[in-house]
Amino acid sequence: MSSMSRFDPIREMITMRQAVDKMLGEAFVRGSESRGTGAWLLPMDAYFTDDAIVIRADVPGLKPEEIEITLEGDTLSIRGEIKREEANNRKYVLLERPTGKFERTLTINTPIDADKVEAAFSNGVLTLTLPKAEAVRPRQITVKAG
Repeated sequence: MSSMSRFDPIREMITMRQAVDKMLGEAFVRGSESRGTGAWLLPMDAYFTDDAIVIRADVPGLKPEEIEITLEGDTLSIRGEIKREEANNRKYVLLERPTGKFERTLTINTPIDADKVEAAFSNGVLTLTLPKAEAVRPRQITVKAG
């Protein structure tokens, strides 16, 4: 025999709230803890000028000495680690800012003058200027008459 229960909107809302809380807890609380121990890929922008390749990357919260940049042959590597501040008894609702070790390795297919590479750091943005070797820079050629 089936029983009939009276509709209780308050009870239904509490159940809905619990479902939303669970969904938010699973969907939005993420960060390096949920990514595992591997290094994450450093996002960056790169563009060409006539004289150089310029690379810009956001590395918030780091000091210049905490970033490791190497250029070996045609391979450029940028490494570092963004550490999460100690959080005693915090229950995060949203955890999106990346933390942990990061790494980015690029193959530069344009000859670079390695002695003139510059790295600048301002307001959490790393800017690398990789001057093109003289042989690949555009040159203006003058046309002579007869």
